[in-house]
Amino acid sequence: MNYLDYLKSSYDKFNSLVCLGLDPVKEEIPLSGEPKTVIIAFYEEILNKIIQKKIYPAAIKPNYAFYAQYGIEGIEALLTVISIFKKESIPVILDVKRGDIDKTAAAYAREAFSVFRADSVTLSPYMGFDSLQPFIKHYPDKGYYILTKTSNKSSIDLQDILIKDVPLFMHVAQKIIDWYHPGIGSVVGATYPDQLSQITSLYSRSGKEIPLLIPGIGAQGGSITDVVTILKDRGDVRIHRINSSSGINYAYKKYKNLHFAEAAVKALKELNDCINELL
Repeated sequence: MNYLDYLKSSYDKFNSLVCLGLDPVKEEIPLSGEPKTVIIAFYEEILNKIIQKKIYPAAIKPNYAFYAQYGIEGIEALLTVISIFKKESIPVILDVKRGDIDKTAAAYAREAFSVFRADSVTLSPYMGFDSLQPFIKHYPDKGYYILTKTSNKSSIDLQDILIKDVPLFMHVAQKIIDWYHPGIGSVVGATYPDQLSQITSLYSRSGKEIPLLIPGIGAQGGSITDVVTILKDRGDVRIHRINSSSGINYAYKKYKNLHFAEAAVKALKELNDCINELL
């Protein structure tokens, strides 16, 4: 099964477009202990509640830096967290934003896919195709999300620069079409709906299925209504994933009378229901 098929089957299985970001901040986790123990216990309890309630995301996205900040313990926690979610056949997007010369890229690819056993990664296009090719060449059935128009405010500093009257992010989007391989995708922030619409229109006209990873809803201010309205008219919506991290991870801050795992699954259900109502 290639990555596109895996995305479609996970949507069919879980009835969800939600990508659950797993970004641990020890100070925000209502458990005590060493980082490795706390991180694993936190996500194990959330996963157990997901299984109990039968309310699933369609992917998870652990951000490498949130684990690496705790050193070897954090990396060991990342390996365990990925493993427990993979047992439930939930696709794993490892958010590493790699981009380097080909030999280094091959080493990063081995780390992501052979060591961490991720199903897809986030990659930077800045160094061109030979920094991405090792991921595709050595792991052809995986997914590769290319940073295209990111959700942060300063993305305009480079990504909106005009080249022959076309913004750089649209040149990147066109390159993704030119580099097409089943599983190559695009990171486009929910905070820029007009740009999201431009990019999805380009992909739709190309006739190629290009999955989107869409961060930026919730705390960053992106509108779920805008995102779903754009996506549902642009091909098979099952291939896309809309990310939410802190809004689900730390939902206990909003639902103060609930255990943190119960609160997380409540927030996940609300996001799933909201998206499905809009589709």
